[in-house]
Amino acid sequence: MALSTRLVSPLRPALAALRRAAPGQRRGLSTQPGPVHTLNLRGIFPPLTTPFSATQEVDYARLEGNLCGYASIPFRGLVVLGSNGEYPYLSLRERLELVSCVRRALPRDRLLLAGSGCESTQATIELTVSMAEAGADVALVVTPCYYRGAMTSAALVQHYTEVADASPIPVVLYSVPANTGLDLPLEAVLTLAQHPNILGIKDSGGDITRMGLMVHKTRQEDFQVLAGSAGFLLASYALGASGGVCALANVLGAALCQLDGLCREGRWQEARDLQHRLIEPNLAVTRRFGIPGLKKAMEWFGYYGGPCRAPLAPLSSPQVEELRGIFSANGWL
Repeated sequence: MALSTRLVSPLRPALAALRRAAPGQRRGLSTQPGPVHTLNLRGIFPPLTTPFSATQEVDYARLEGNLCGYASIPFRGLVVLGSNGEYPYLSLRERLELVSCVRRALPRDRLLLAGSGCESTQATIELTVSMAEAGADVALVVTPCYYRGAMTSAALVQHYTEVADASPIPVVLYSVPANTGLDLPLEAVLTLAQHPNILGIKDSGGDITRMGLMVHKTRQEDFQVLAGSAGFLLASYALGASGGVCALANVLGAALCQLDGLCREGRWQEARDLQHRLIEPNLAVTRRFGIPGLKKAMEWFGYYGGPCRAPLAPLSSPQVEELRGIFSANGWL
C-alpha cells in the first residue's frame, strides 16, 4: 500500500542530512529540506509498454522476456508507468509490482524512472514515496489535468514543490499535452528548475523553440531536458537536451542509441540521415496508431507486444498493413 502523507515526515531528517552533505550545489525554492541530486540523464530511455495476457492481466513473465531483449542495448535506463505503459489503466498493486519487477531485472548502473503523477498533490506524494520504496531511482510526475482550467502556473508550481519536498528520490517533470491537454507553462518550468530535488523535465510537446529556451534559461541550474519523442530527438540534442524518453525505443532501441551516439560525437550528417528514417515510424507508433501500433510493431522486432487493456482497441488488418508499410519504406523491415 502507498504510504500516507503523515508517514512522509520521518523521512525529513534523512533528507535534510543529504542536503547538508552537499551544500551550495543548487539554489532552491524548496519550502522543506530535500535531497540534492547528482544523477545524469544523458542517453535514451524507453518508456516500457505493459504486457498483458489474452485476458488483459499483467503478464510479468512477458515483461521479463522483453527486459532480457533490452539488456544488450545501451540504454541509460528504463521508464515504467509512463503514457505508453497504459498507466491510467493499472491498479495501485499492479503499478508497484511492475516497478519491483523491473528493478529486480535491471542492472544497478541503469536508472529506473517510474511514473507517480496523480490528480491530487497528496496522492502524488503517497505514490512517489511508494515508488521509491519499490526501487525507483527517479519519479516521473505528469501534470495534473482533470481540472485543467484551474491549473495555473502558480498552482502547478505549488503542486510540484510540495511533491519534490516530500519525495525521497529526485523528480522529473512530465509535460505531455497530447494526453493531458495541458502544457506545463515555461515560466513554471523555469521556477521549478531551481528546486534542489527537481532533476529535469520530459517534454513531449515537440515545441523545439520552447525546449531550447528551457536549456538556455536553466544553464545555471543542474536541470536536464529530455526529448519526449524520437521524431525531434536530433533537433533537441542540437539545442542541448540531455537525452530522450522515446516510445520508438521499445521497437528500434539500438537505432535510437546510435542516433544518441552520433549526436554526441558531432557526426551530424549521419545523425540527420538516421533521424530522417525514424520520423515516419515514430509518427506511426505515437500520433497515428498509438499504443496498439507500438505493441504491434514490437512483435516484428522480437519483443512481446500483445493486447492493450480495454477500452484501447487493437488495430484493424488494414491498419496493420499500413503500419508495416511505413517501417518497410524506411528500411526497418
